[in-house]
Amino acid sequence: MAILLGCIADDFTGGTDLAGMLVKAGMRTVQMIGVPKESPGDDIDAVVIALKSRTSPAEEAVAESLAALRWLQQTGCRQFYFKYCSTFDSTSKGNIGPVAEALMKELGCSFTIACPAFPVNGRTIYKGYLFVGDLLLSDSGMRHHPLTPMGDSSLVRVLQSQVQGRVGLAEHATVLKGEEAIRSRFRALEAAGCNFAVVDALSNDDLLAIGAACAGMQLVTAGSGIALGLPQNFRRAGLLADDRVADALPPTGGLRAVISGSCSIATQGQVAAMRAVHPSFHVDPFELARGVEVVAAALEWAASRIKDEPVLFYATASPEAVKTVQMQLGSEKAGKLIEAALAAIAKGLIEMGVGQLIVAGGETSGAVVQALGVSGLRIGVEIDPGVPWTTAITKDSVGRPLALALKSGNFGSPDFFLKAWSKLI
Repeated sequence: MAILLGCIADDFTGGTDLAGMLVKAGMRTVQMIGVPKESPGDDIDAVVIALKSRTSPAEEAVAESLAALRWLQQTGCRQFYFKYCSTFDSTSKGNIGPVAEALMKELGCSFTIACPAFPVNGRTIYKGYLFVGDLLLSDSGMRHHPLTPMGDSSLVRVLQSQVQGRVGLAEHATVLKGEEAIRSRFRALEAAGCNFAVVDALSNDDLLAIGAACAGMQLVTAGSGIALGLPQNFRRAGLLADDRVADALPPTGGLRAVISGSCSIATQGQVAAMRAVHPSFHVDPFELARGVEVVAAALEWAASRIKDEPVLFYATASPEAVKTVQMQLGSEKAGKLIEAALAAIAKGLIEMGVGQLIVAGGETSGAVVQALGVSGLRIGVEIDPGVPWTTAITKDSVGRPLALALKSGNFGSPDFFLKAWSKLI
């Protein structure tokens, strides 16, 4: 097994996002759920190890990430990639900075980049400030995120508060000059004592140039956008074929369902669109806290409806409703109750015959794949930017391939839940 690129993602949907980008660029990619216990196969160019570490205590996130790195090192990876969200999600204590520094120390490298830009989904960086569409990050819906509210748009400032090393900036004027100018800026920042370069990016062309400038860089830290530019480095080195078909998946069948735990603005719109035309079941955190048998009720409700059309189970709510829940139940308790319930519903649905399942939200996706005992995902065709269909490496209880789409809360068009099925064979 000759793996070219070894990736560590801090949540499940983020891992799928990155893996999908690599597949689009012609790299045969497998996403592993947690640190693997087995080989992902012999026909793989890239491995993404998806952790559930974005909101973990920093020391736990560091330990899990180092374990993932050590496994990847054993496979002989030529380059490593720490992937975080395009909105640079983190708590006040990390985990982006602490994990990145720990990986650098383990690899013995002293310089890397930080670039969460993903222009096709409206995430751009200018003068070191992160924008979501036309809004600064701090003015976007991310300021209300229930677990990782982002109140500062300056990536230099945010990252500097999390790391011991120095953070510098590679501005857009340099990026526009191309690969060699970017490399020169990296060398200058490193010579000045910087360990990180936040890199501006406004377009896919910028990402391609930045990716080219990262050829030979031992560790890259970024959102999924930089993945556009890295595969071509391996092609230029004669390590990756030009004509590789990387997104082929086995045919899948079975019933169809959507499970949504994300409360992002994008997912709220997607839930509303599906509720307008398909049956939906609301998972109420207050009922869960009172001990109501919500999971049993949800599965009983589904039994008479799911054979005719896709069904939706959702805990998605407005920021105001989320705040009310957190105030009365506590943020951590509410999150765990909802994740556990949605994961149990997913398990029941698979036993009921669901073979094509969409899950919205990083934390929810993590809980679902763990409940289903999925050890890995083969990455297939893209539904929307950053969200591909996948098939589970392990099969469901009746032996069918299980199709999964794990969607980051912020991603996807308003009709995502309605159009996704048409992409499957």
